[in-house]
Amino acid sequence: MPRPLGELEDAVMTRVWQWNRPVTVREVLEDLQQERSIAYTTVMTVMDNLHQKGWVRREAEGRAYRYTAVSTRAAYSAALMNEAWSTSDNPAAALVAFFGMMSAEQRDALRDAFRIVGYDDGSAAEPPAEPPAPSPAGTPSEPPPAEGDSAGRGTEPGR
Repeated sequence: MPRPLGELEDAVMTRVWQWNRPVTVREVLEDLQQERSIAYTTVMTVMDNLHQKGWVRREAEGRAYRYTAVSTRAAYSAALMNEAWSTSDNPAAALVAFFGMMSAEQRDALRDAFRIVGYDDGSAAEPPAEPPAPSPAGTPSEPPPAEGDSAGRGTEPGR
């Protein structure tokens, strides 16, 4: 489980996530300098720390590195929420309190998320623990066609 990012780590990762492309220390530095006075070596250290922690991967480009996010901000936020919820001594009460803090827009987003995963009315079955195994040919298993009909519709009289 990830620890929450520090304030400067979050400022750096925000740019990496927003730009959604490999970035250099110089690019991040120049953008951060629009908001605060900060040294190149400070940004370089933060980005190296983020690499060591597994938040970004880097590739050498000349004497510098280009950094790319390993996961999305949404995945980071979800991991933080999951950690907070799972460490509660009363997860149901924690969820009730969390839902009580939500704005109307957040409740709408939660409803949308439930629809996306198929839990729109609370009656949907839970997803299987594992996806069904593919057939040996790598295609989903289907029942064989009915005898006498290559399309599998059968050949009952009157149809």
